[in-house]
Amino acid sequence: MGEGLEDGPILMERTLEIPVSVVPTEAIRAMRVIGENHGWKMSRFEETTMVHRWAIIVPLANRARVFGLSFDEGEIEGLSIRTWSYVPGSAGRLSFVSFRIPETVDATLWRGLLNEWVNLLPRCPWKWTFMERSVVGYLLPEFRKSRKLFSQEGVDIKRWKENPS
Repeated sequence: MGEGLEDGPILMERTLEIPVSVVPTEAIRAMRVIGENHGWKMSRFEETTMVHRWAIIVPLANRARVFGLSFDEGEIEGLSIRTWSYVPGSAGRLSFVSFRIPETVDATLWRGLLNEWVNLLPRCPWKWTFMERSVVGYLLPEFRKSRKLFSQEGVDIKRWKENPS
């Protein structure tokens, strides 16, 4: 725990930002279903974040709308997910999810929660179609970074199974 200047100790957290192939509403929906299944109290929020869009060779700063969901009780109290989507160039879309994981959340609990979230998504979050990659930019580092980050967090990227609903 860190030391706050006024209110005593503050919780430390780790931020994990991952590029994904799913749209923001699907990412939030999957996490909401997990929270409802476990009976955890949740709250929704909206924010904005700065993103960079490229016009020829000049980066332009834009804002993207961020959807978020935070858990207010239970063993994952303080955990939150933020997700947004933007157009990095002239066409196509890149989506991101950002998890803020408090230090109080056990590593095995987090790994299980992330795997459950991945399996509830309607498609594999680290795989894009050939057309999606071609429109955005086939060699962007985000595509490899996504697989790498999911793998580092304990998700088996070789076997993704869609959850039968």
